[in-house]
Amino acid sequence: MPHFFRKISTFIARMPQPARVACVLFFVASVADGALMPFFALWALKVAGVEVQWIGALLGCYAGGELLATPIIGGIADRIGRRPVLLISSAGVGLGFILLTFAHGAYEAAACLIIIGVFESTLHPTATTVVADVAEPGRLTEQLAMLRLASNAGNMVGPALGTLFALISLRFVFVGSGFALLIGTLCVALFLQETRPARKANGEGGEQDEEDFTALAAVFRDRRLAALLIPVAIIGITSSWIESVTPLYANAYGLLSESGIGLLFTYAGALGVLLQLPLTRAAGRHSTFAVIMLSGIVQTIAFLVLLPSPSIALLVLAISAFAVARMLFGPLSNAIALEMAPSHARATYQAAFGVTNDLRDTAGPAFGTFIFSFGTRLPWFIAAPVSLIAAAVLALHLRRHGAGRGYRQAADRQRPENADKLL
Repeated sequence: MPHFFRKISTFIARMPQPARVACVLFFVASVADGALMPFFALWALKVAGVEVQWIGALLGCYAGGELLATPIIGGIADRIGRRPVLLISSAGVGLGFILLTFAHGAYEAAACLIIIGVFESTLHPTATTVVADVAEPGRLTEQLAMLRLASNAGNMVGPALGTLFALISLRFVFVGSGFALLIGTLCVALFLQETRPARKANGEGGEQDEEDFTALAAVFRDRRLAALLIPVAIIGITSSWIESVTPLYANAYGLLSESGIGLLFTYAGALGVLLQLPLTRAAGRHSTFAVIMLSGIVQTIAFLVLLPSPSIALLVLAISAFAVARMLFGPLSNAIALEMAPSHARATYQAAFGVTNDLRDTAGPAFGTFIFSFGTRLPWFIAAPVSLIAAAVLALHLRRHGAGRGYRQAADRQRPENADKLL
């Protein structure tokens, strides 16, 4: 284990400094979400007095703000620069979480969550774009995997911190989440230099691009990207049920306490830290079609194992399968979006692809918890076939149009000097 962390530290040290800052942002954002998500439903139920069938709708307000803002300002980093966007977005999310601590009732909480979502809409797409701006040829996929690893580390640390905060007060969880994002703001202010490529007077990045920077515009211009968004959104919506419905499922059957739920998601984050790079490297040796189908099959298994009589062992198995599916799918989806994007519109394409994440976080919890109110296992009955069908549609579309080839070629063409020894 010490050898593993030494190798990871060496890999991070060799990344360009802007990419390291992006990793910090992914880490602190995941710490915040990881601390908040396992306890949000319980907070809404026990503190805010929200009925169970509306908890998902309240949580969806967070992503709802993103969904409203992303089509309008999601690609603004292509116009005004990466650094100012990351400063404003990380500070806005952090202060919004702290403001949420003082919210009284569901309506005030919903308003705060929408505001947080507006600032959040540019955070992840822009941080991902920073990595693409500075990545060496052939190393983009592995550096995107490092973003996923940083996110998984945050998902491991976040629930553990959330558990400690929840012992003080469920409201205090929001304070911790807010300060995590403000640490990211400080890192951006101190260590991030602007990475946006210089625009050319003629050719790439003309006057039209100055005016046309919205995420929706990217979708309308590139039909390949538009066709990908539907199956990706469906996969994301069903995957969100693991995070939003599992705490209610475990609570309904008396499987885990609040602290046990936090530890369960900490375990999922730990799996991501240990397995993300090996899985990404292994996936790079296979076709995009195979990787997408495998991720869909594994996610389907995560739902199927929850159908028998509830038990802690099956719950752990489901969370494990879900973590593996996410590790397979995450870096690949980002790499495909960046492969399609011209250099002057990377943030815009990432924002357009990020709309699917907004749909996942908005519609997913709302649908999942609403379905759960009719039957504790009904979400798993629905999600299993839907996930598999969406993965098949996405894989077939990618194979038909040749999208995603750069993902595999980059992994095979130019690997780090010590790639085989990294782990």
